[in-house]
Amino acid sequence: MSEAGEQAAVLATGLAEGHAEQWDHSAELPREVIRELGAKGVLCADVPEQFGGLGLSSLDNGRLIAATGEACSSLRSVMTSQGIAAWTVSRFGSAQQRAEFLPRLTSGESAGVAFSEPGAGSDLSAMTTEITREGDSITVRGEKTWVTGAYYASLLVVFGRFGNGAAMAVVPTDAPGVSVERVPDPLGCRAAGHSTVRLDGVRLPATHLLGGAGLPVTMLATSPLTHGRISVAWGCVGIMRACLRAVVRHSAQRESFGSPLSEHQLIRRHIAELHAGERTSALACERASEDWDAQRPRHTTAAVLAKHVAAGHAARGAASAVQVLASAGARSSHVVARAYRDAKLMEVIEGSNEISQLLLADEALTVWA
Repeated sequence: MSEAGEQAAVLATGLAEGHAEQWDHSAELPREVIRELGAKGVLCADVPEQFGGLGLSSLDNGRLIAATGEACSSLRSVMTSQGIAAWTVSRFGSAQQRAEFLPRLTSGESAGVAFSEPGAGSDLSAMTTEITREGDSITVRGEKTWVTGAYYASLLVVFGRFGNGAAMAVVPTDAPGVSVERVPDPLGCRAAGHSTVRLDGVRLPATHLLGGAGLPVTMLATSPLTHGRISVAWGCVGIMRACLRAVVRHSAQRESFGSPLSEHQLIRRHIAELHAGERTSALACERASEDWDAQRPRHTTAAVLAKHVAAGHAARGAASAVQVLASAGARSSHVVARAYRDAKLMEVIEGSNEISQLLLADEALTVWA
């Protein structure tokens, strides 16, 4: 990892160390932690230095995300959401929009990205949120749900229908007509600020409409989703590392039938599979990040593969970790209990397992035809 990445990882993990269980239990991250990480450019560390970011490659940013995810998946989720929002502005924003919005996201403010709706998850073509333009202004109407980090955010990148296509708008959460309501008692990443966002005729200057308005939704959403999938995949690597650390320490200290758990063959099987899952997932993530950095033609499917592999291994590995620790890890906010809940959500967000399998089948049918 680069020096800037290492410093960012030390800062993020240092702030989370010893607090993740409390944050999970209270279902809230301290806003001062988010502001501090935002002001240091850590929440969207791949933003170019000219806009106040750290200018990290996808590979270095992924390693930062894994380190953060090992410490606290809720904090990592906020980092993923802000990273997608910043990338979307970087990719689709004009020079003026990049100069206006990106420095805000590297100076203490936070952001989220609003894809899903009550009736539109993986199928974004079913969105009902509408973005319309009249002269020098736009109006946004609709409802978004499970918007990660929205509870803390000052800006949201909102996807919606635009004529016969789609568009993206940067919406301040304090604009008239915007209401943010937290999702009560989420299964995992409890402190990530998942929220329902209602947009009741939100009127904004047309300068808040990002480029590409009118294009098909798949053309607009693929790049942000790919960025998010790589981030989630690296976060899953962090979950597995947290589980491995807990399992190895516990199995070395806890004795059963006169010997440490680590000497029992079935326990060693759990440890071996966790280790293999972490290594396999890390390699898939490294390949996806390298492909992203080089903008190789198959970087999109590499991201799908990394996310699918890492989320599956994280969910199975966390279940194994709970099995090994048994009652010792059965408290709601214990590291392996958090991992068990958090990892399950990773099999759903940024494209469910089933969506990932469909996309990977499409690739296989092309490559092996």
